[in-house]
Amino acid sequence: MDRDTLREQLTEWRRYLHAHPESAFEEVNTAAFVADRLREMGIEVETGIGRTGVVGTLRAGNGRGAVGLRADMDCNCIQELADELPYRSQIPGRMHACGHDGHTAALLGAAKILSESRDFSGTVRFVFQPAEEPGYGAKAMIADGFFERFPVDEMYGLHNMPQYPAGIFAVRAGGIMAGEDNFTIRIKGKGGHASAPDVVRDPLVTAAEIICALQTIVARNVAPADTAVISCTELETDGAHNAIPSHVVIRGDTRSFTPEVSKLIEERMRAVCTHICQMNGASCEFTYTHEFSPTFNWKENAAYAARAAKAAAGADKVVEDCSPLMVSEDFGCFIQEVPGCFVFLGNRREGEEPVPLHNSRFNYNDDILVAGAEFFAELVRERLPK
Repeated sequence: MDRDTLREQLTEWRRYLHAHPESAFEEVNTAAFVADRLREMGIEVETGIGRTGVVGTLRAGNGRGAVGLRADMDCNCIQELADELPYRSQIPGRMHACGHDGHTAALLGAAKILSESRDFSGTVRFVFQPAEEPGYGAKAMIADGFFERFPVDEMYGLHNMPQYPAGIFAVRAGGIMAGEDNFTIRIKGKGGHASAPDVVRDPLVTAAEIICALQTIVARNVAPADTAVISCTELETDGAHNAIPSHVVIRGDTRSFTPEVSKLIEERMRAVCTHICQMNGASCEFTYTHEFSPTFNWKENAAYAARAAKAAAGADKVVEDCSPLMVSEDFGCFIQEVPGCFVFLGNRREGEEPVPLHNSRFNYNDDILVAGAEFFAELVRERLPK
């Protein structure tokens, strides 16, 4: 299949998926669509892996190596506002605002290229993962026996990124995406009339002190060479315009690249919250959970990915040792088990202001679908030579 025909096919698939988005562990139609396309290519298919995941297996030659290629399938719980798109979301409150429709289509493209060429020797696993957005899908597939049922020696994935021009591949060894931890701080004080602050224990003032104090942890506790973020994103109270509340809830998340920094942040946050509450005569319940592991690319696999990107797109299209991002991705769970690498693929259209991921007007750039497919296919040829 020539590139123009492939682009047309992948665009058709991507736009169908965009119009029919499904969120975490609801990807029933998406999984069926993927499985049908793989079967049409003559690829062995297993469904229901980690609830709604799909794994396609393609073998060629007599090589013993096995490479896993992964794409995420779920959408965001966001109402799409791009009403001018003929293929806009048909599901209220659901849209592909992160480009998983494009990732899925690109991996199907790689499956099509390799099923037709069979110019490798070994086994390829095409891994279509559910529930990436909440960070549960990779763990669900692993818990369902992914590595035992579908052994691989190494795994690779990619994500589109508006920060880079369309068709640019960016990779680095080591930490490329941060881990994400979530926190909830429940403060209990004593509410009362807004005119009498002297007879209450104001949890809102306590919350304000805590929010400001938390920002000193990164500035004054985390080593300057390390990278971390603490963000308070929600504030709830049971007060009114003339009533000081009795309860305040602060929620947010933190980002870091190592377990040591994550542990430091948790310990310091707990101490800050506890002692500020004690100082103000309030009580505090602090909850801290680990949602996403950091994504650490293995050094050798990052080199393999860079070579494959250069072979597929040209050396001028590859950024090596790119800057890490503080976003999180659960692909990191896979490459904690086996060597692997995650790559960014630029999607910014020339002459246009980039629309950020998770924006209600985000629309995957169809011009990079073939680039993603060819990169995946070239990786297989690189790692499973005929």
